[in-house]
Amino acid sequence: MALFGNKDKAGMTAGTGEVAPREPYLRRIVNQWWERLYAMVFGRVPLGDQARLYDANRATHDYVWNTLGQTLWGSLLPILTIVATQLSGAEEAGRFNLAFTIATLLLFLGNYGVRTFQVSDVDEMDSFGAYQVQRLITCLVMLALGWAYCSLRNYDATMATIAAGAFGYRAIDAFADVYEGRLQQMDKLYLSGISLSLRTVTPLAVFSLLLLTTKSLPVASIALAIAEVAVLLVVTMPLALLETPVSRAWEWLEVREIFRECFPAFAAMFLFNLIETVPKFAMEGALPYEDQVYFSAIYFPAQKALLAVGFIYKPQLVRLTNIWQDSTKRGRFDLIVIAMMGACVVVSLGMIVFAAVVGIPLASFLYAADFEPLRGAQYLMLVAGGFAAASDFLFQILTVLRQQASATAIYLAAFAFIAIASSVLVRTSGFMGAVYAYLGVMVLLFSLLVLQYVRARITAD
Repeated sequence: MALFGNKDKAGMTAGTGEVAPREPYLRRIVNQWWERLYAMVFGRVPLGDQARLYDANRATHDYVWNTLGQTLWGSLLPILTIVATQLSGAEEAGRFNLAFTIATLLLFLGNYGVRTFQVSDVDEMDSFGAYQVQRLITCLVMLALGWAYCSLRNYDATMATIAAGAFGYRAIDAFADVYEGRLQQMDKLYLSGISLSLRTVTPLAVFSLLLLTTKSLPVASIALAIAEVAVLLVVTMPLALLETPVSRAWEWLEVREIFRECFPAFAAMFLFNLIETVPKFAMEGALPYEDQVYFSAIYFPAQKALLAVGFIYKPQLVRLTNIWQDSTKRGRFDLIVIAMMGACVVVSLGMIVFAAVVGIPLASFLYAADFEPLRGAQYLMLVAGGFAAASDFLFQILTVLRQQASATAIYLAAFAFIAIASSVLVRTSGFMGAVYAYLGVMVLLFSLLVLQYVRARITAD
């Protein structure tokens, strides 16, 4: 007779006639997940034979989880900055904010503009293995450039360690994106959103706990990167490998093709984010580090306009690609573009109203500083954020049209403008000079991208 007996399908314990207690839902899910990981890692069930448990094309789940994941991810730097400000003071938080801003700029090198290209590769012209190899290469280059930047700036040990943690975190962030892109490509965007949510919340919790207990930003920054690695290995990679078809063998030809095809997108997106970062570079050395926190505090709400618009159109990139490929539906495609321009206006106005009523007092509370003198600067930044959101959407549309190469010259022109404007205006107008430069370049960028889209449409017809 067995000591404990065996459970049958009804939950009865053999030999006792008693109903076994039902395992708690969360514990059951976690145990099932670990069982799948063990089966994959130790080869008990070959990867190709693993059953896929989660359905594709679940529109409601796609929107909910993608929105949650993108919201959390977009809120990470603001929350990290607030935590650092409250626990370490504005000056030290300014150092962390600048390091993380540089790391975020390098993130776009790691991503290399591949995500939209990958998810719109609906016929899998390039294997998933090739996308993985390409991303590994860009992430290694990203880390090398981060090390070179720290050496060039001759940062002290404290700042260099903070930067190392930030660069490491963003490198893993970029590497994880290729797996979440695979889930979206296979119409399982909600699983991508779940992964992104866990990749954001877990490192944030670890960073906050370590900073609270050690009072050391370098220690908390390194812990941030380590936590991101853990979630990548336990959640993100297994989800993509278990819930999508096994990729065919990759070839170097495919990797080179991805680099070649996505270079224009990478150049444009990197330049776009460099454009956004230039005012902060111009402030370093010319203004105190604490001004980095104040600039970021009014920039974060403007960035939310870009994210909010992204929530609307990013889940539809595959469908937009299919609409564009049907030449009889080009008029409908134009209407969608016009509607998104209207959405950018509505989102920006909503953000301005929120800032006027709640945002300014809330910022004063969160950052323990008086933001009332920055009310005008906040409104200008929110207007700029609306133009930035519209510009980002137009670039994604040009990528769907495979016209991303045409945007590179536009971003170069915008970069030249803000490099000069930031240097001059920060020197002459201080903090507000950085705000004026940012608004001016976003208006210029939007105008040039509209002209390019119109030109691309005329050529396509």
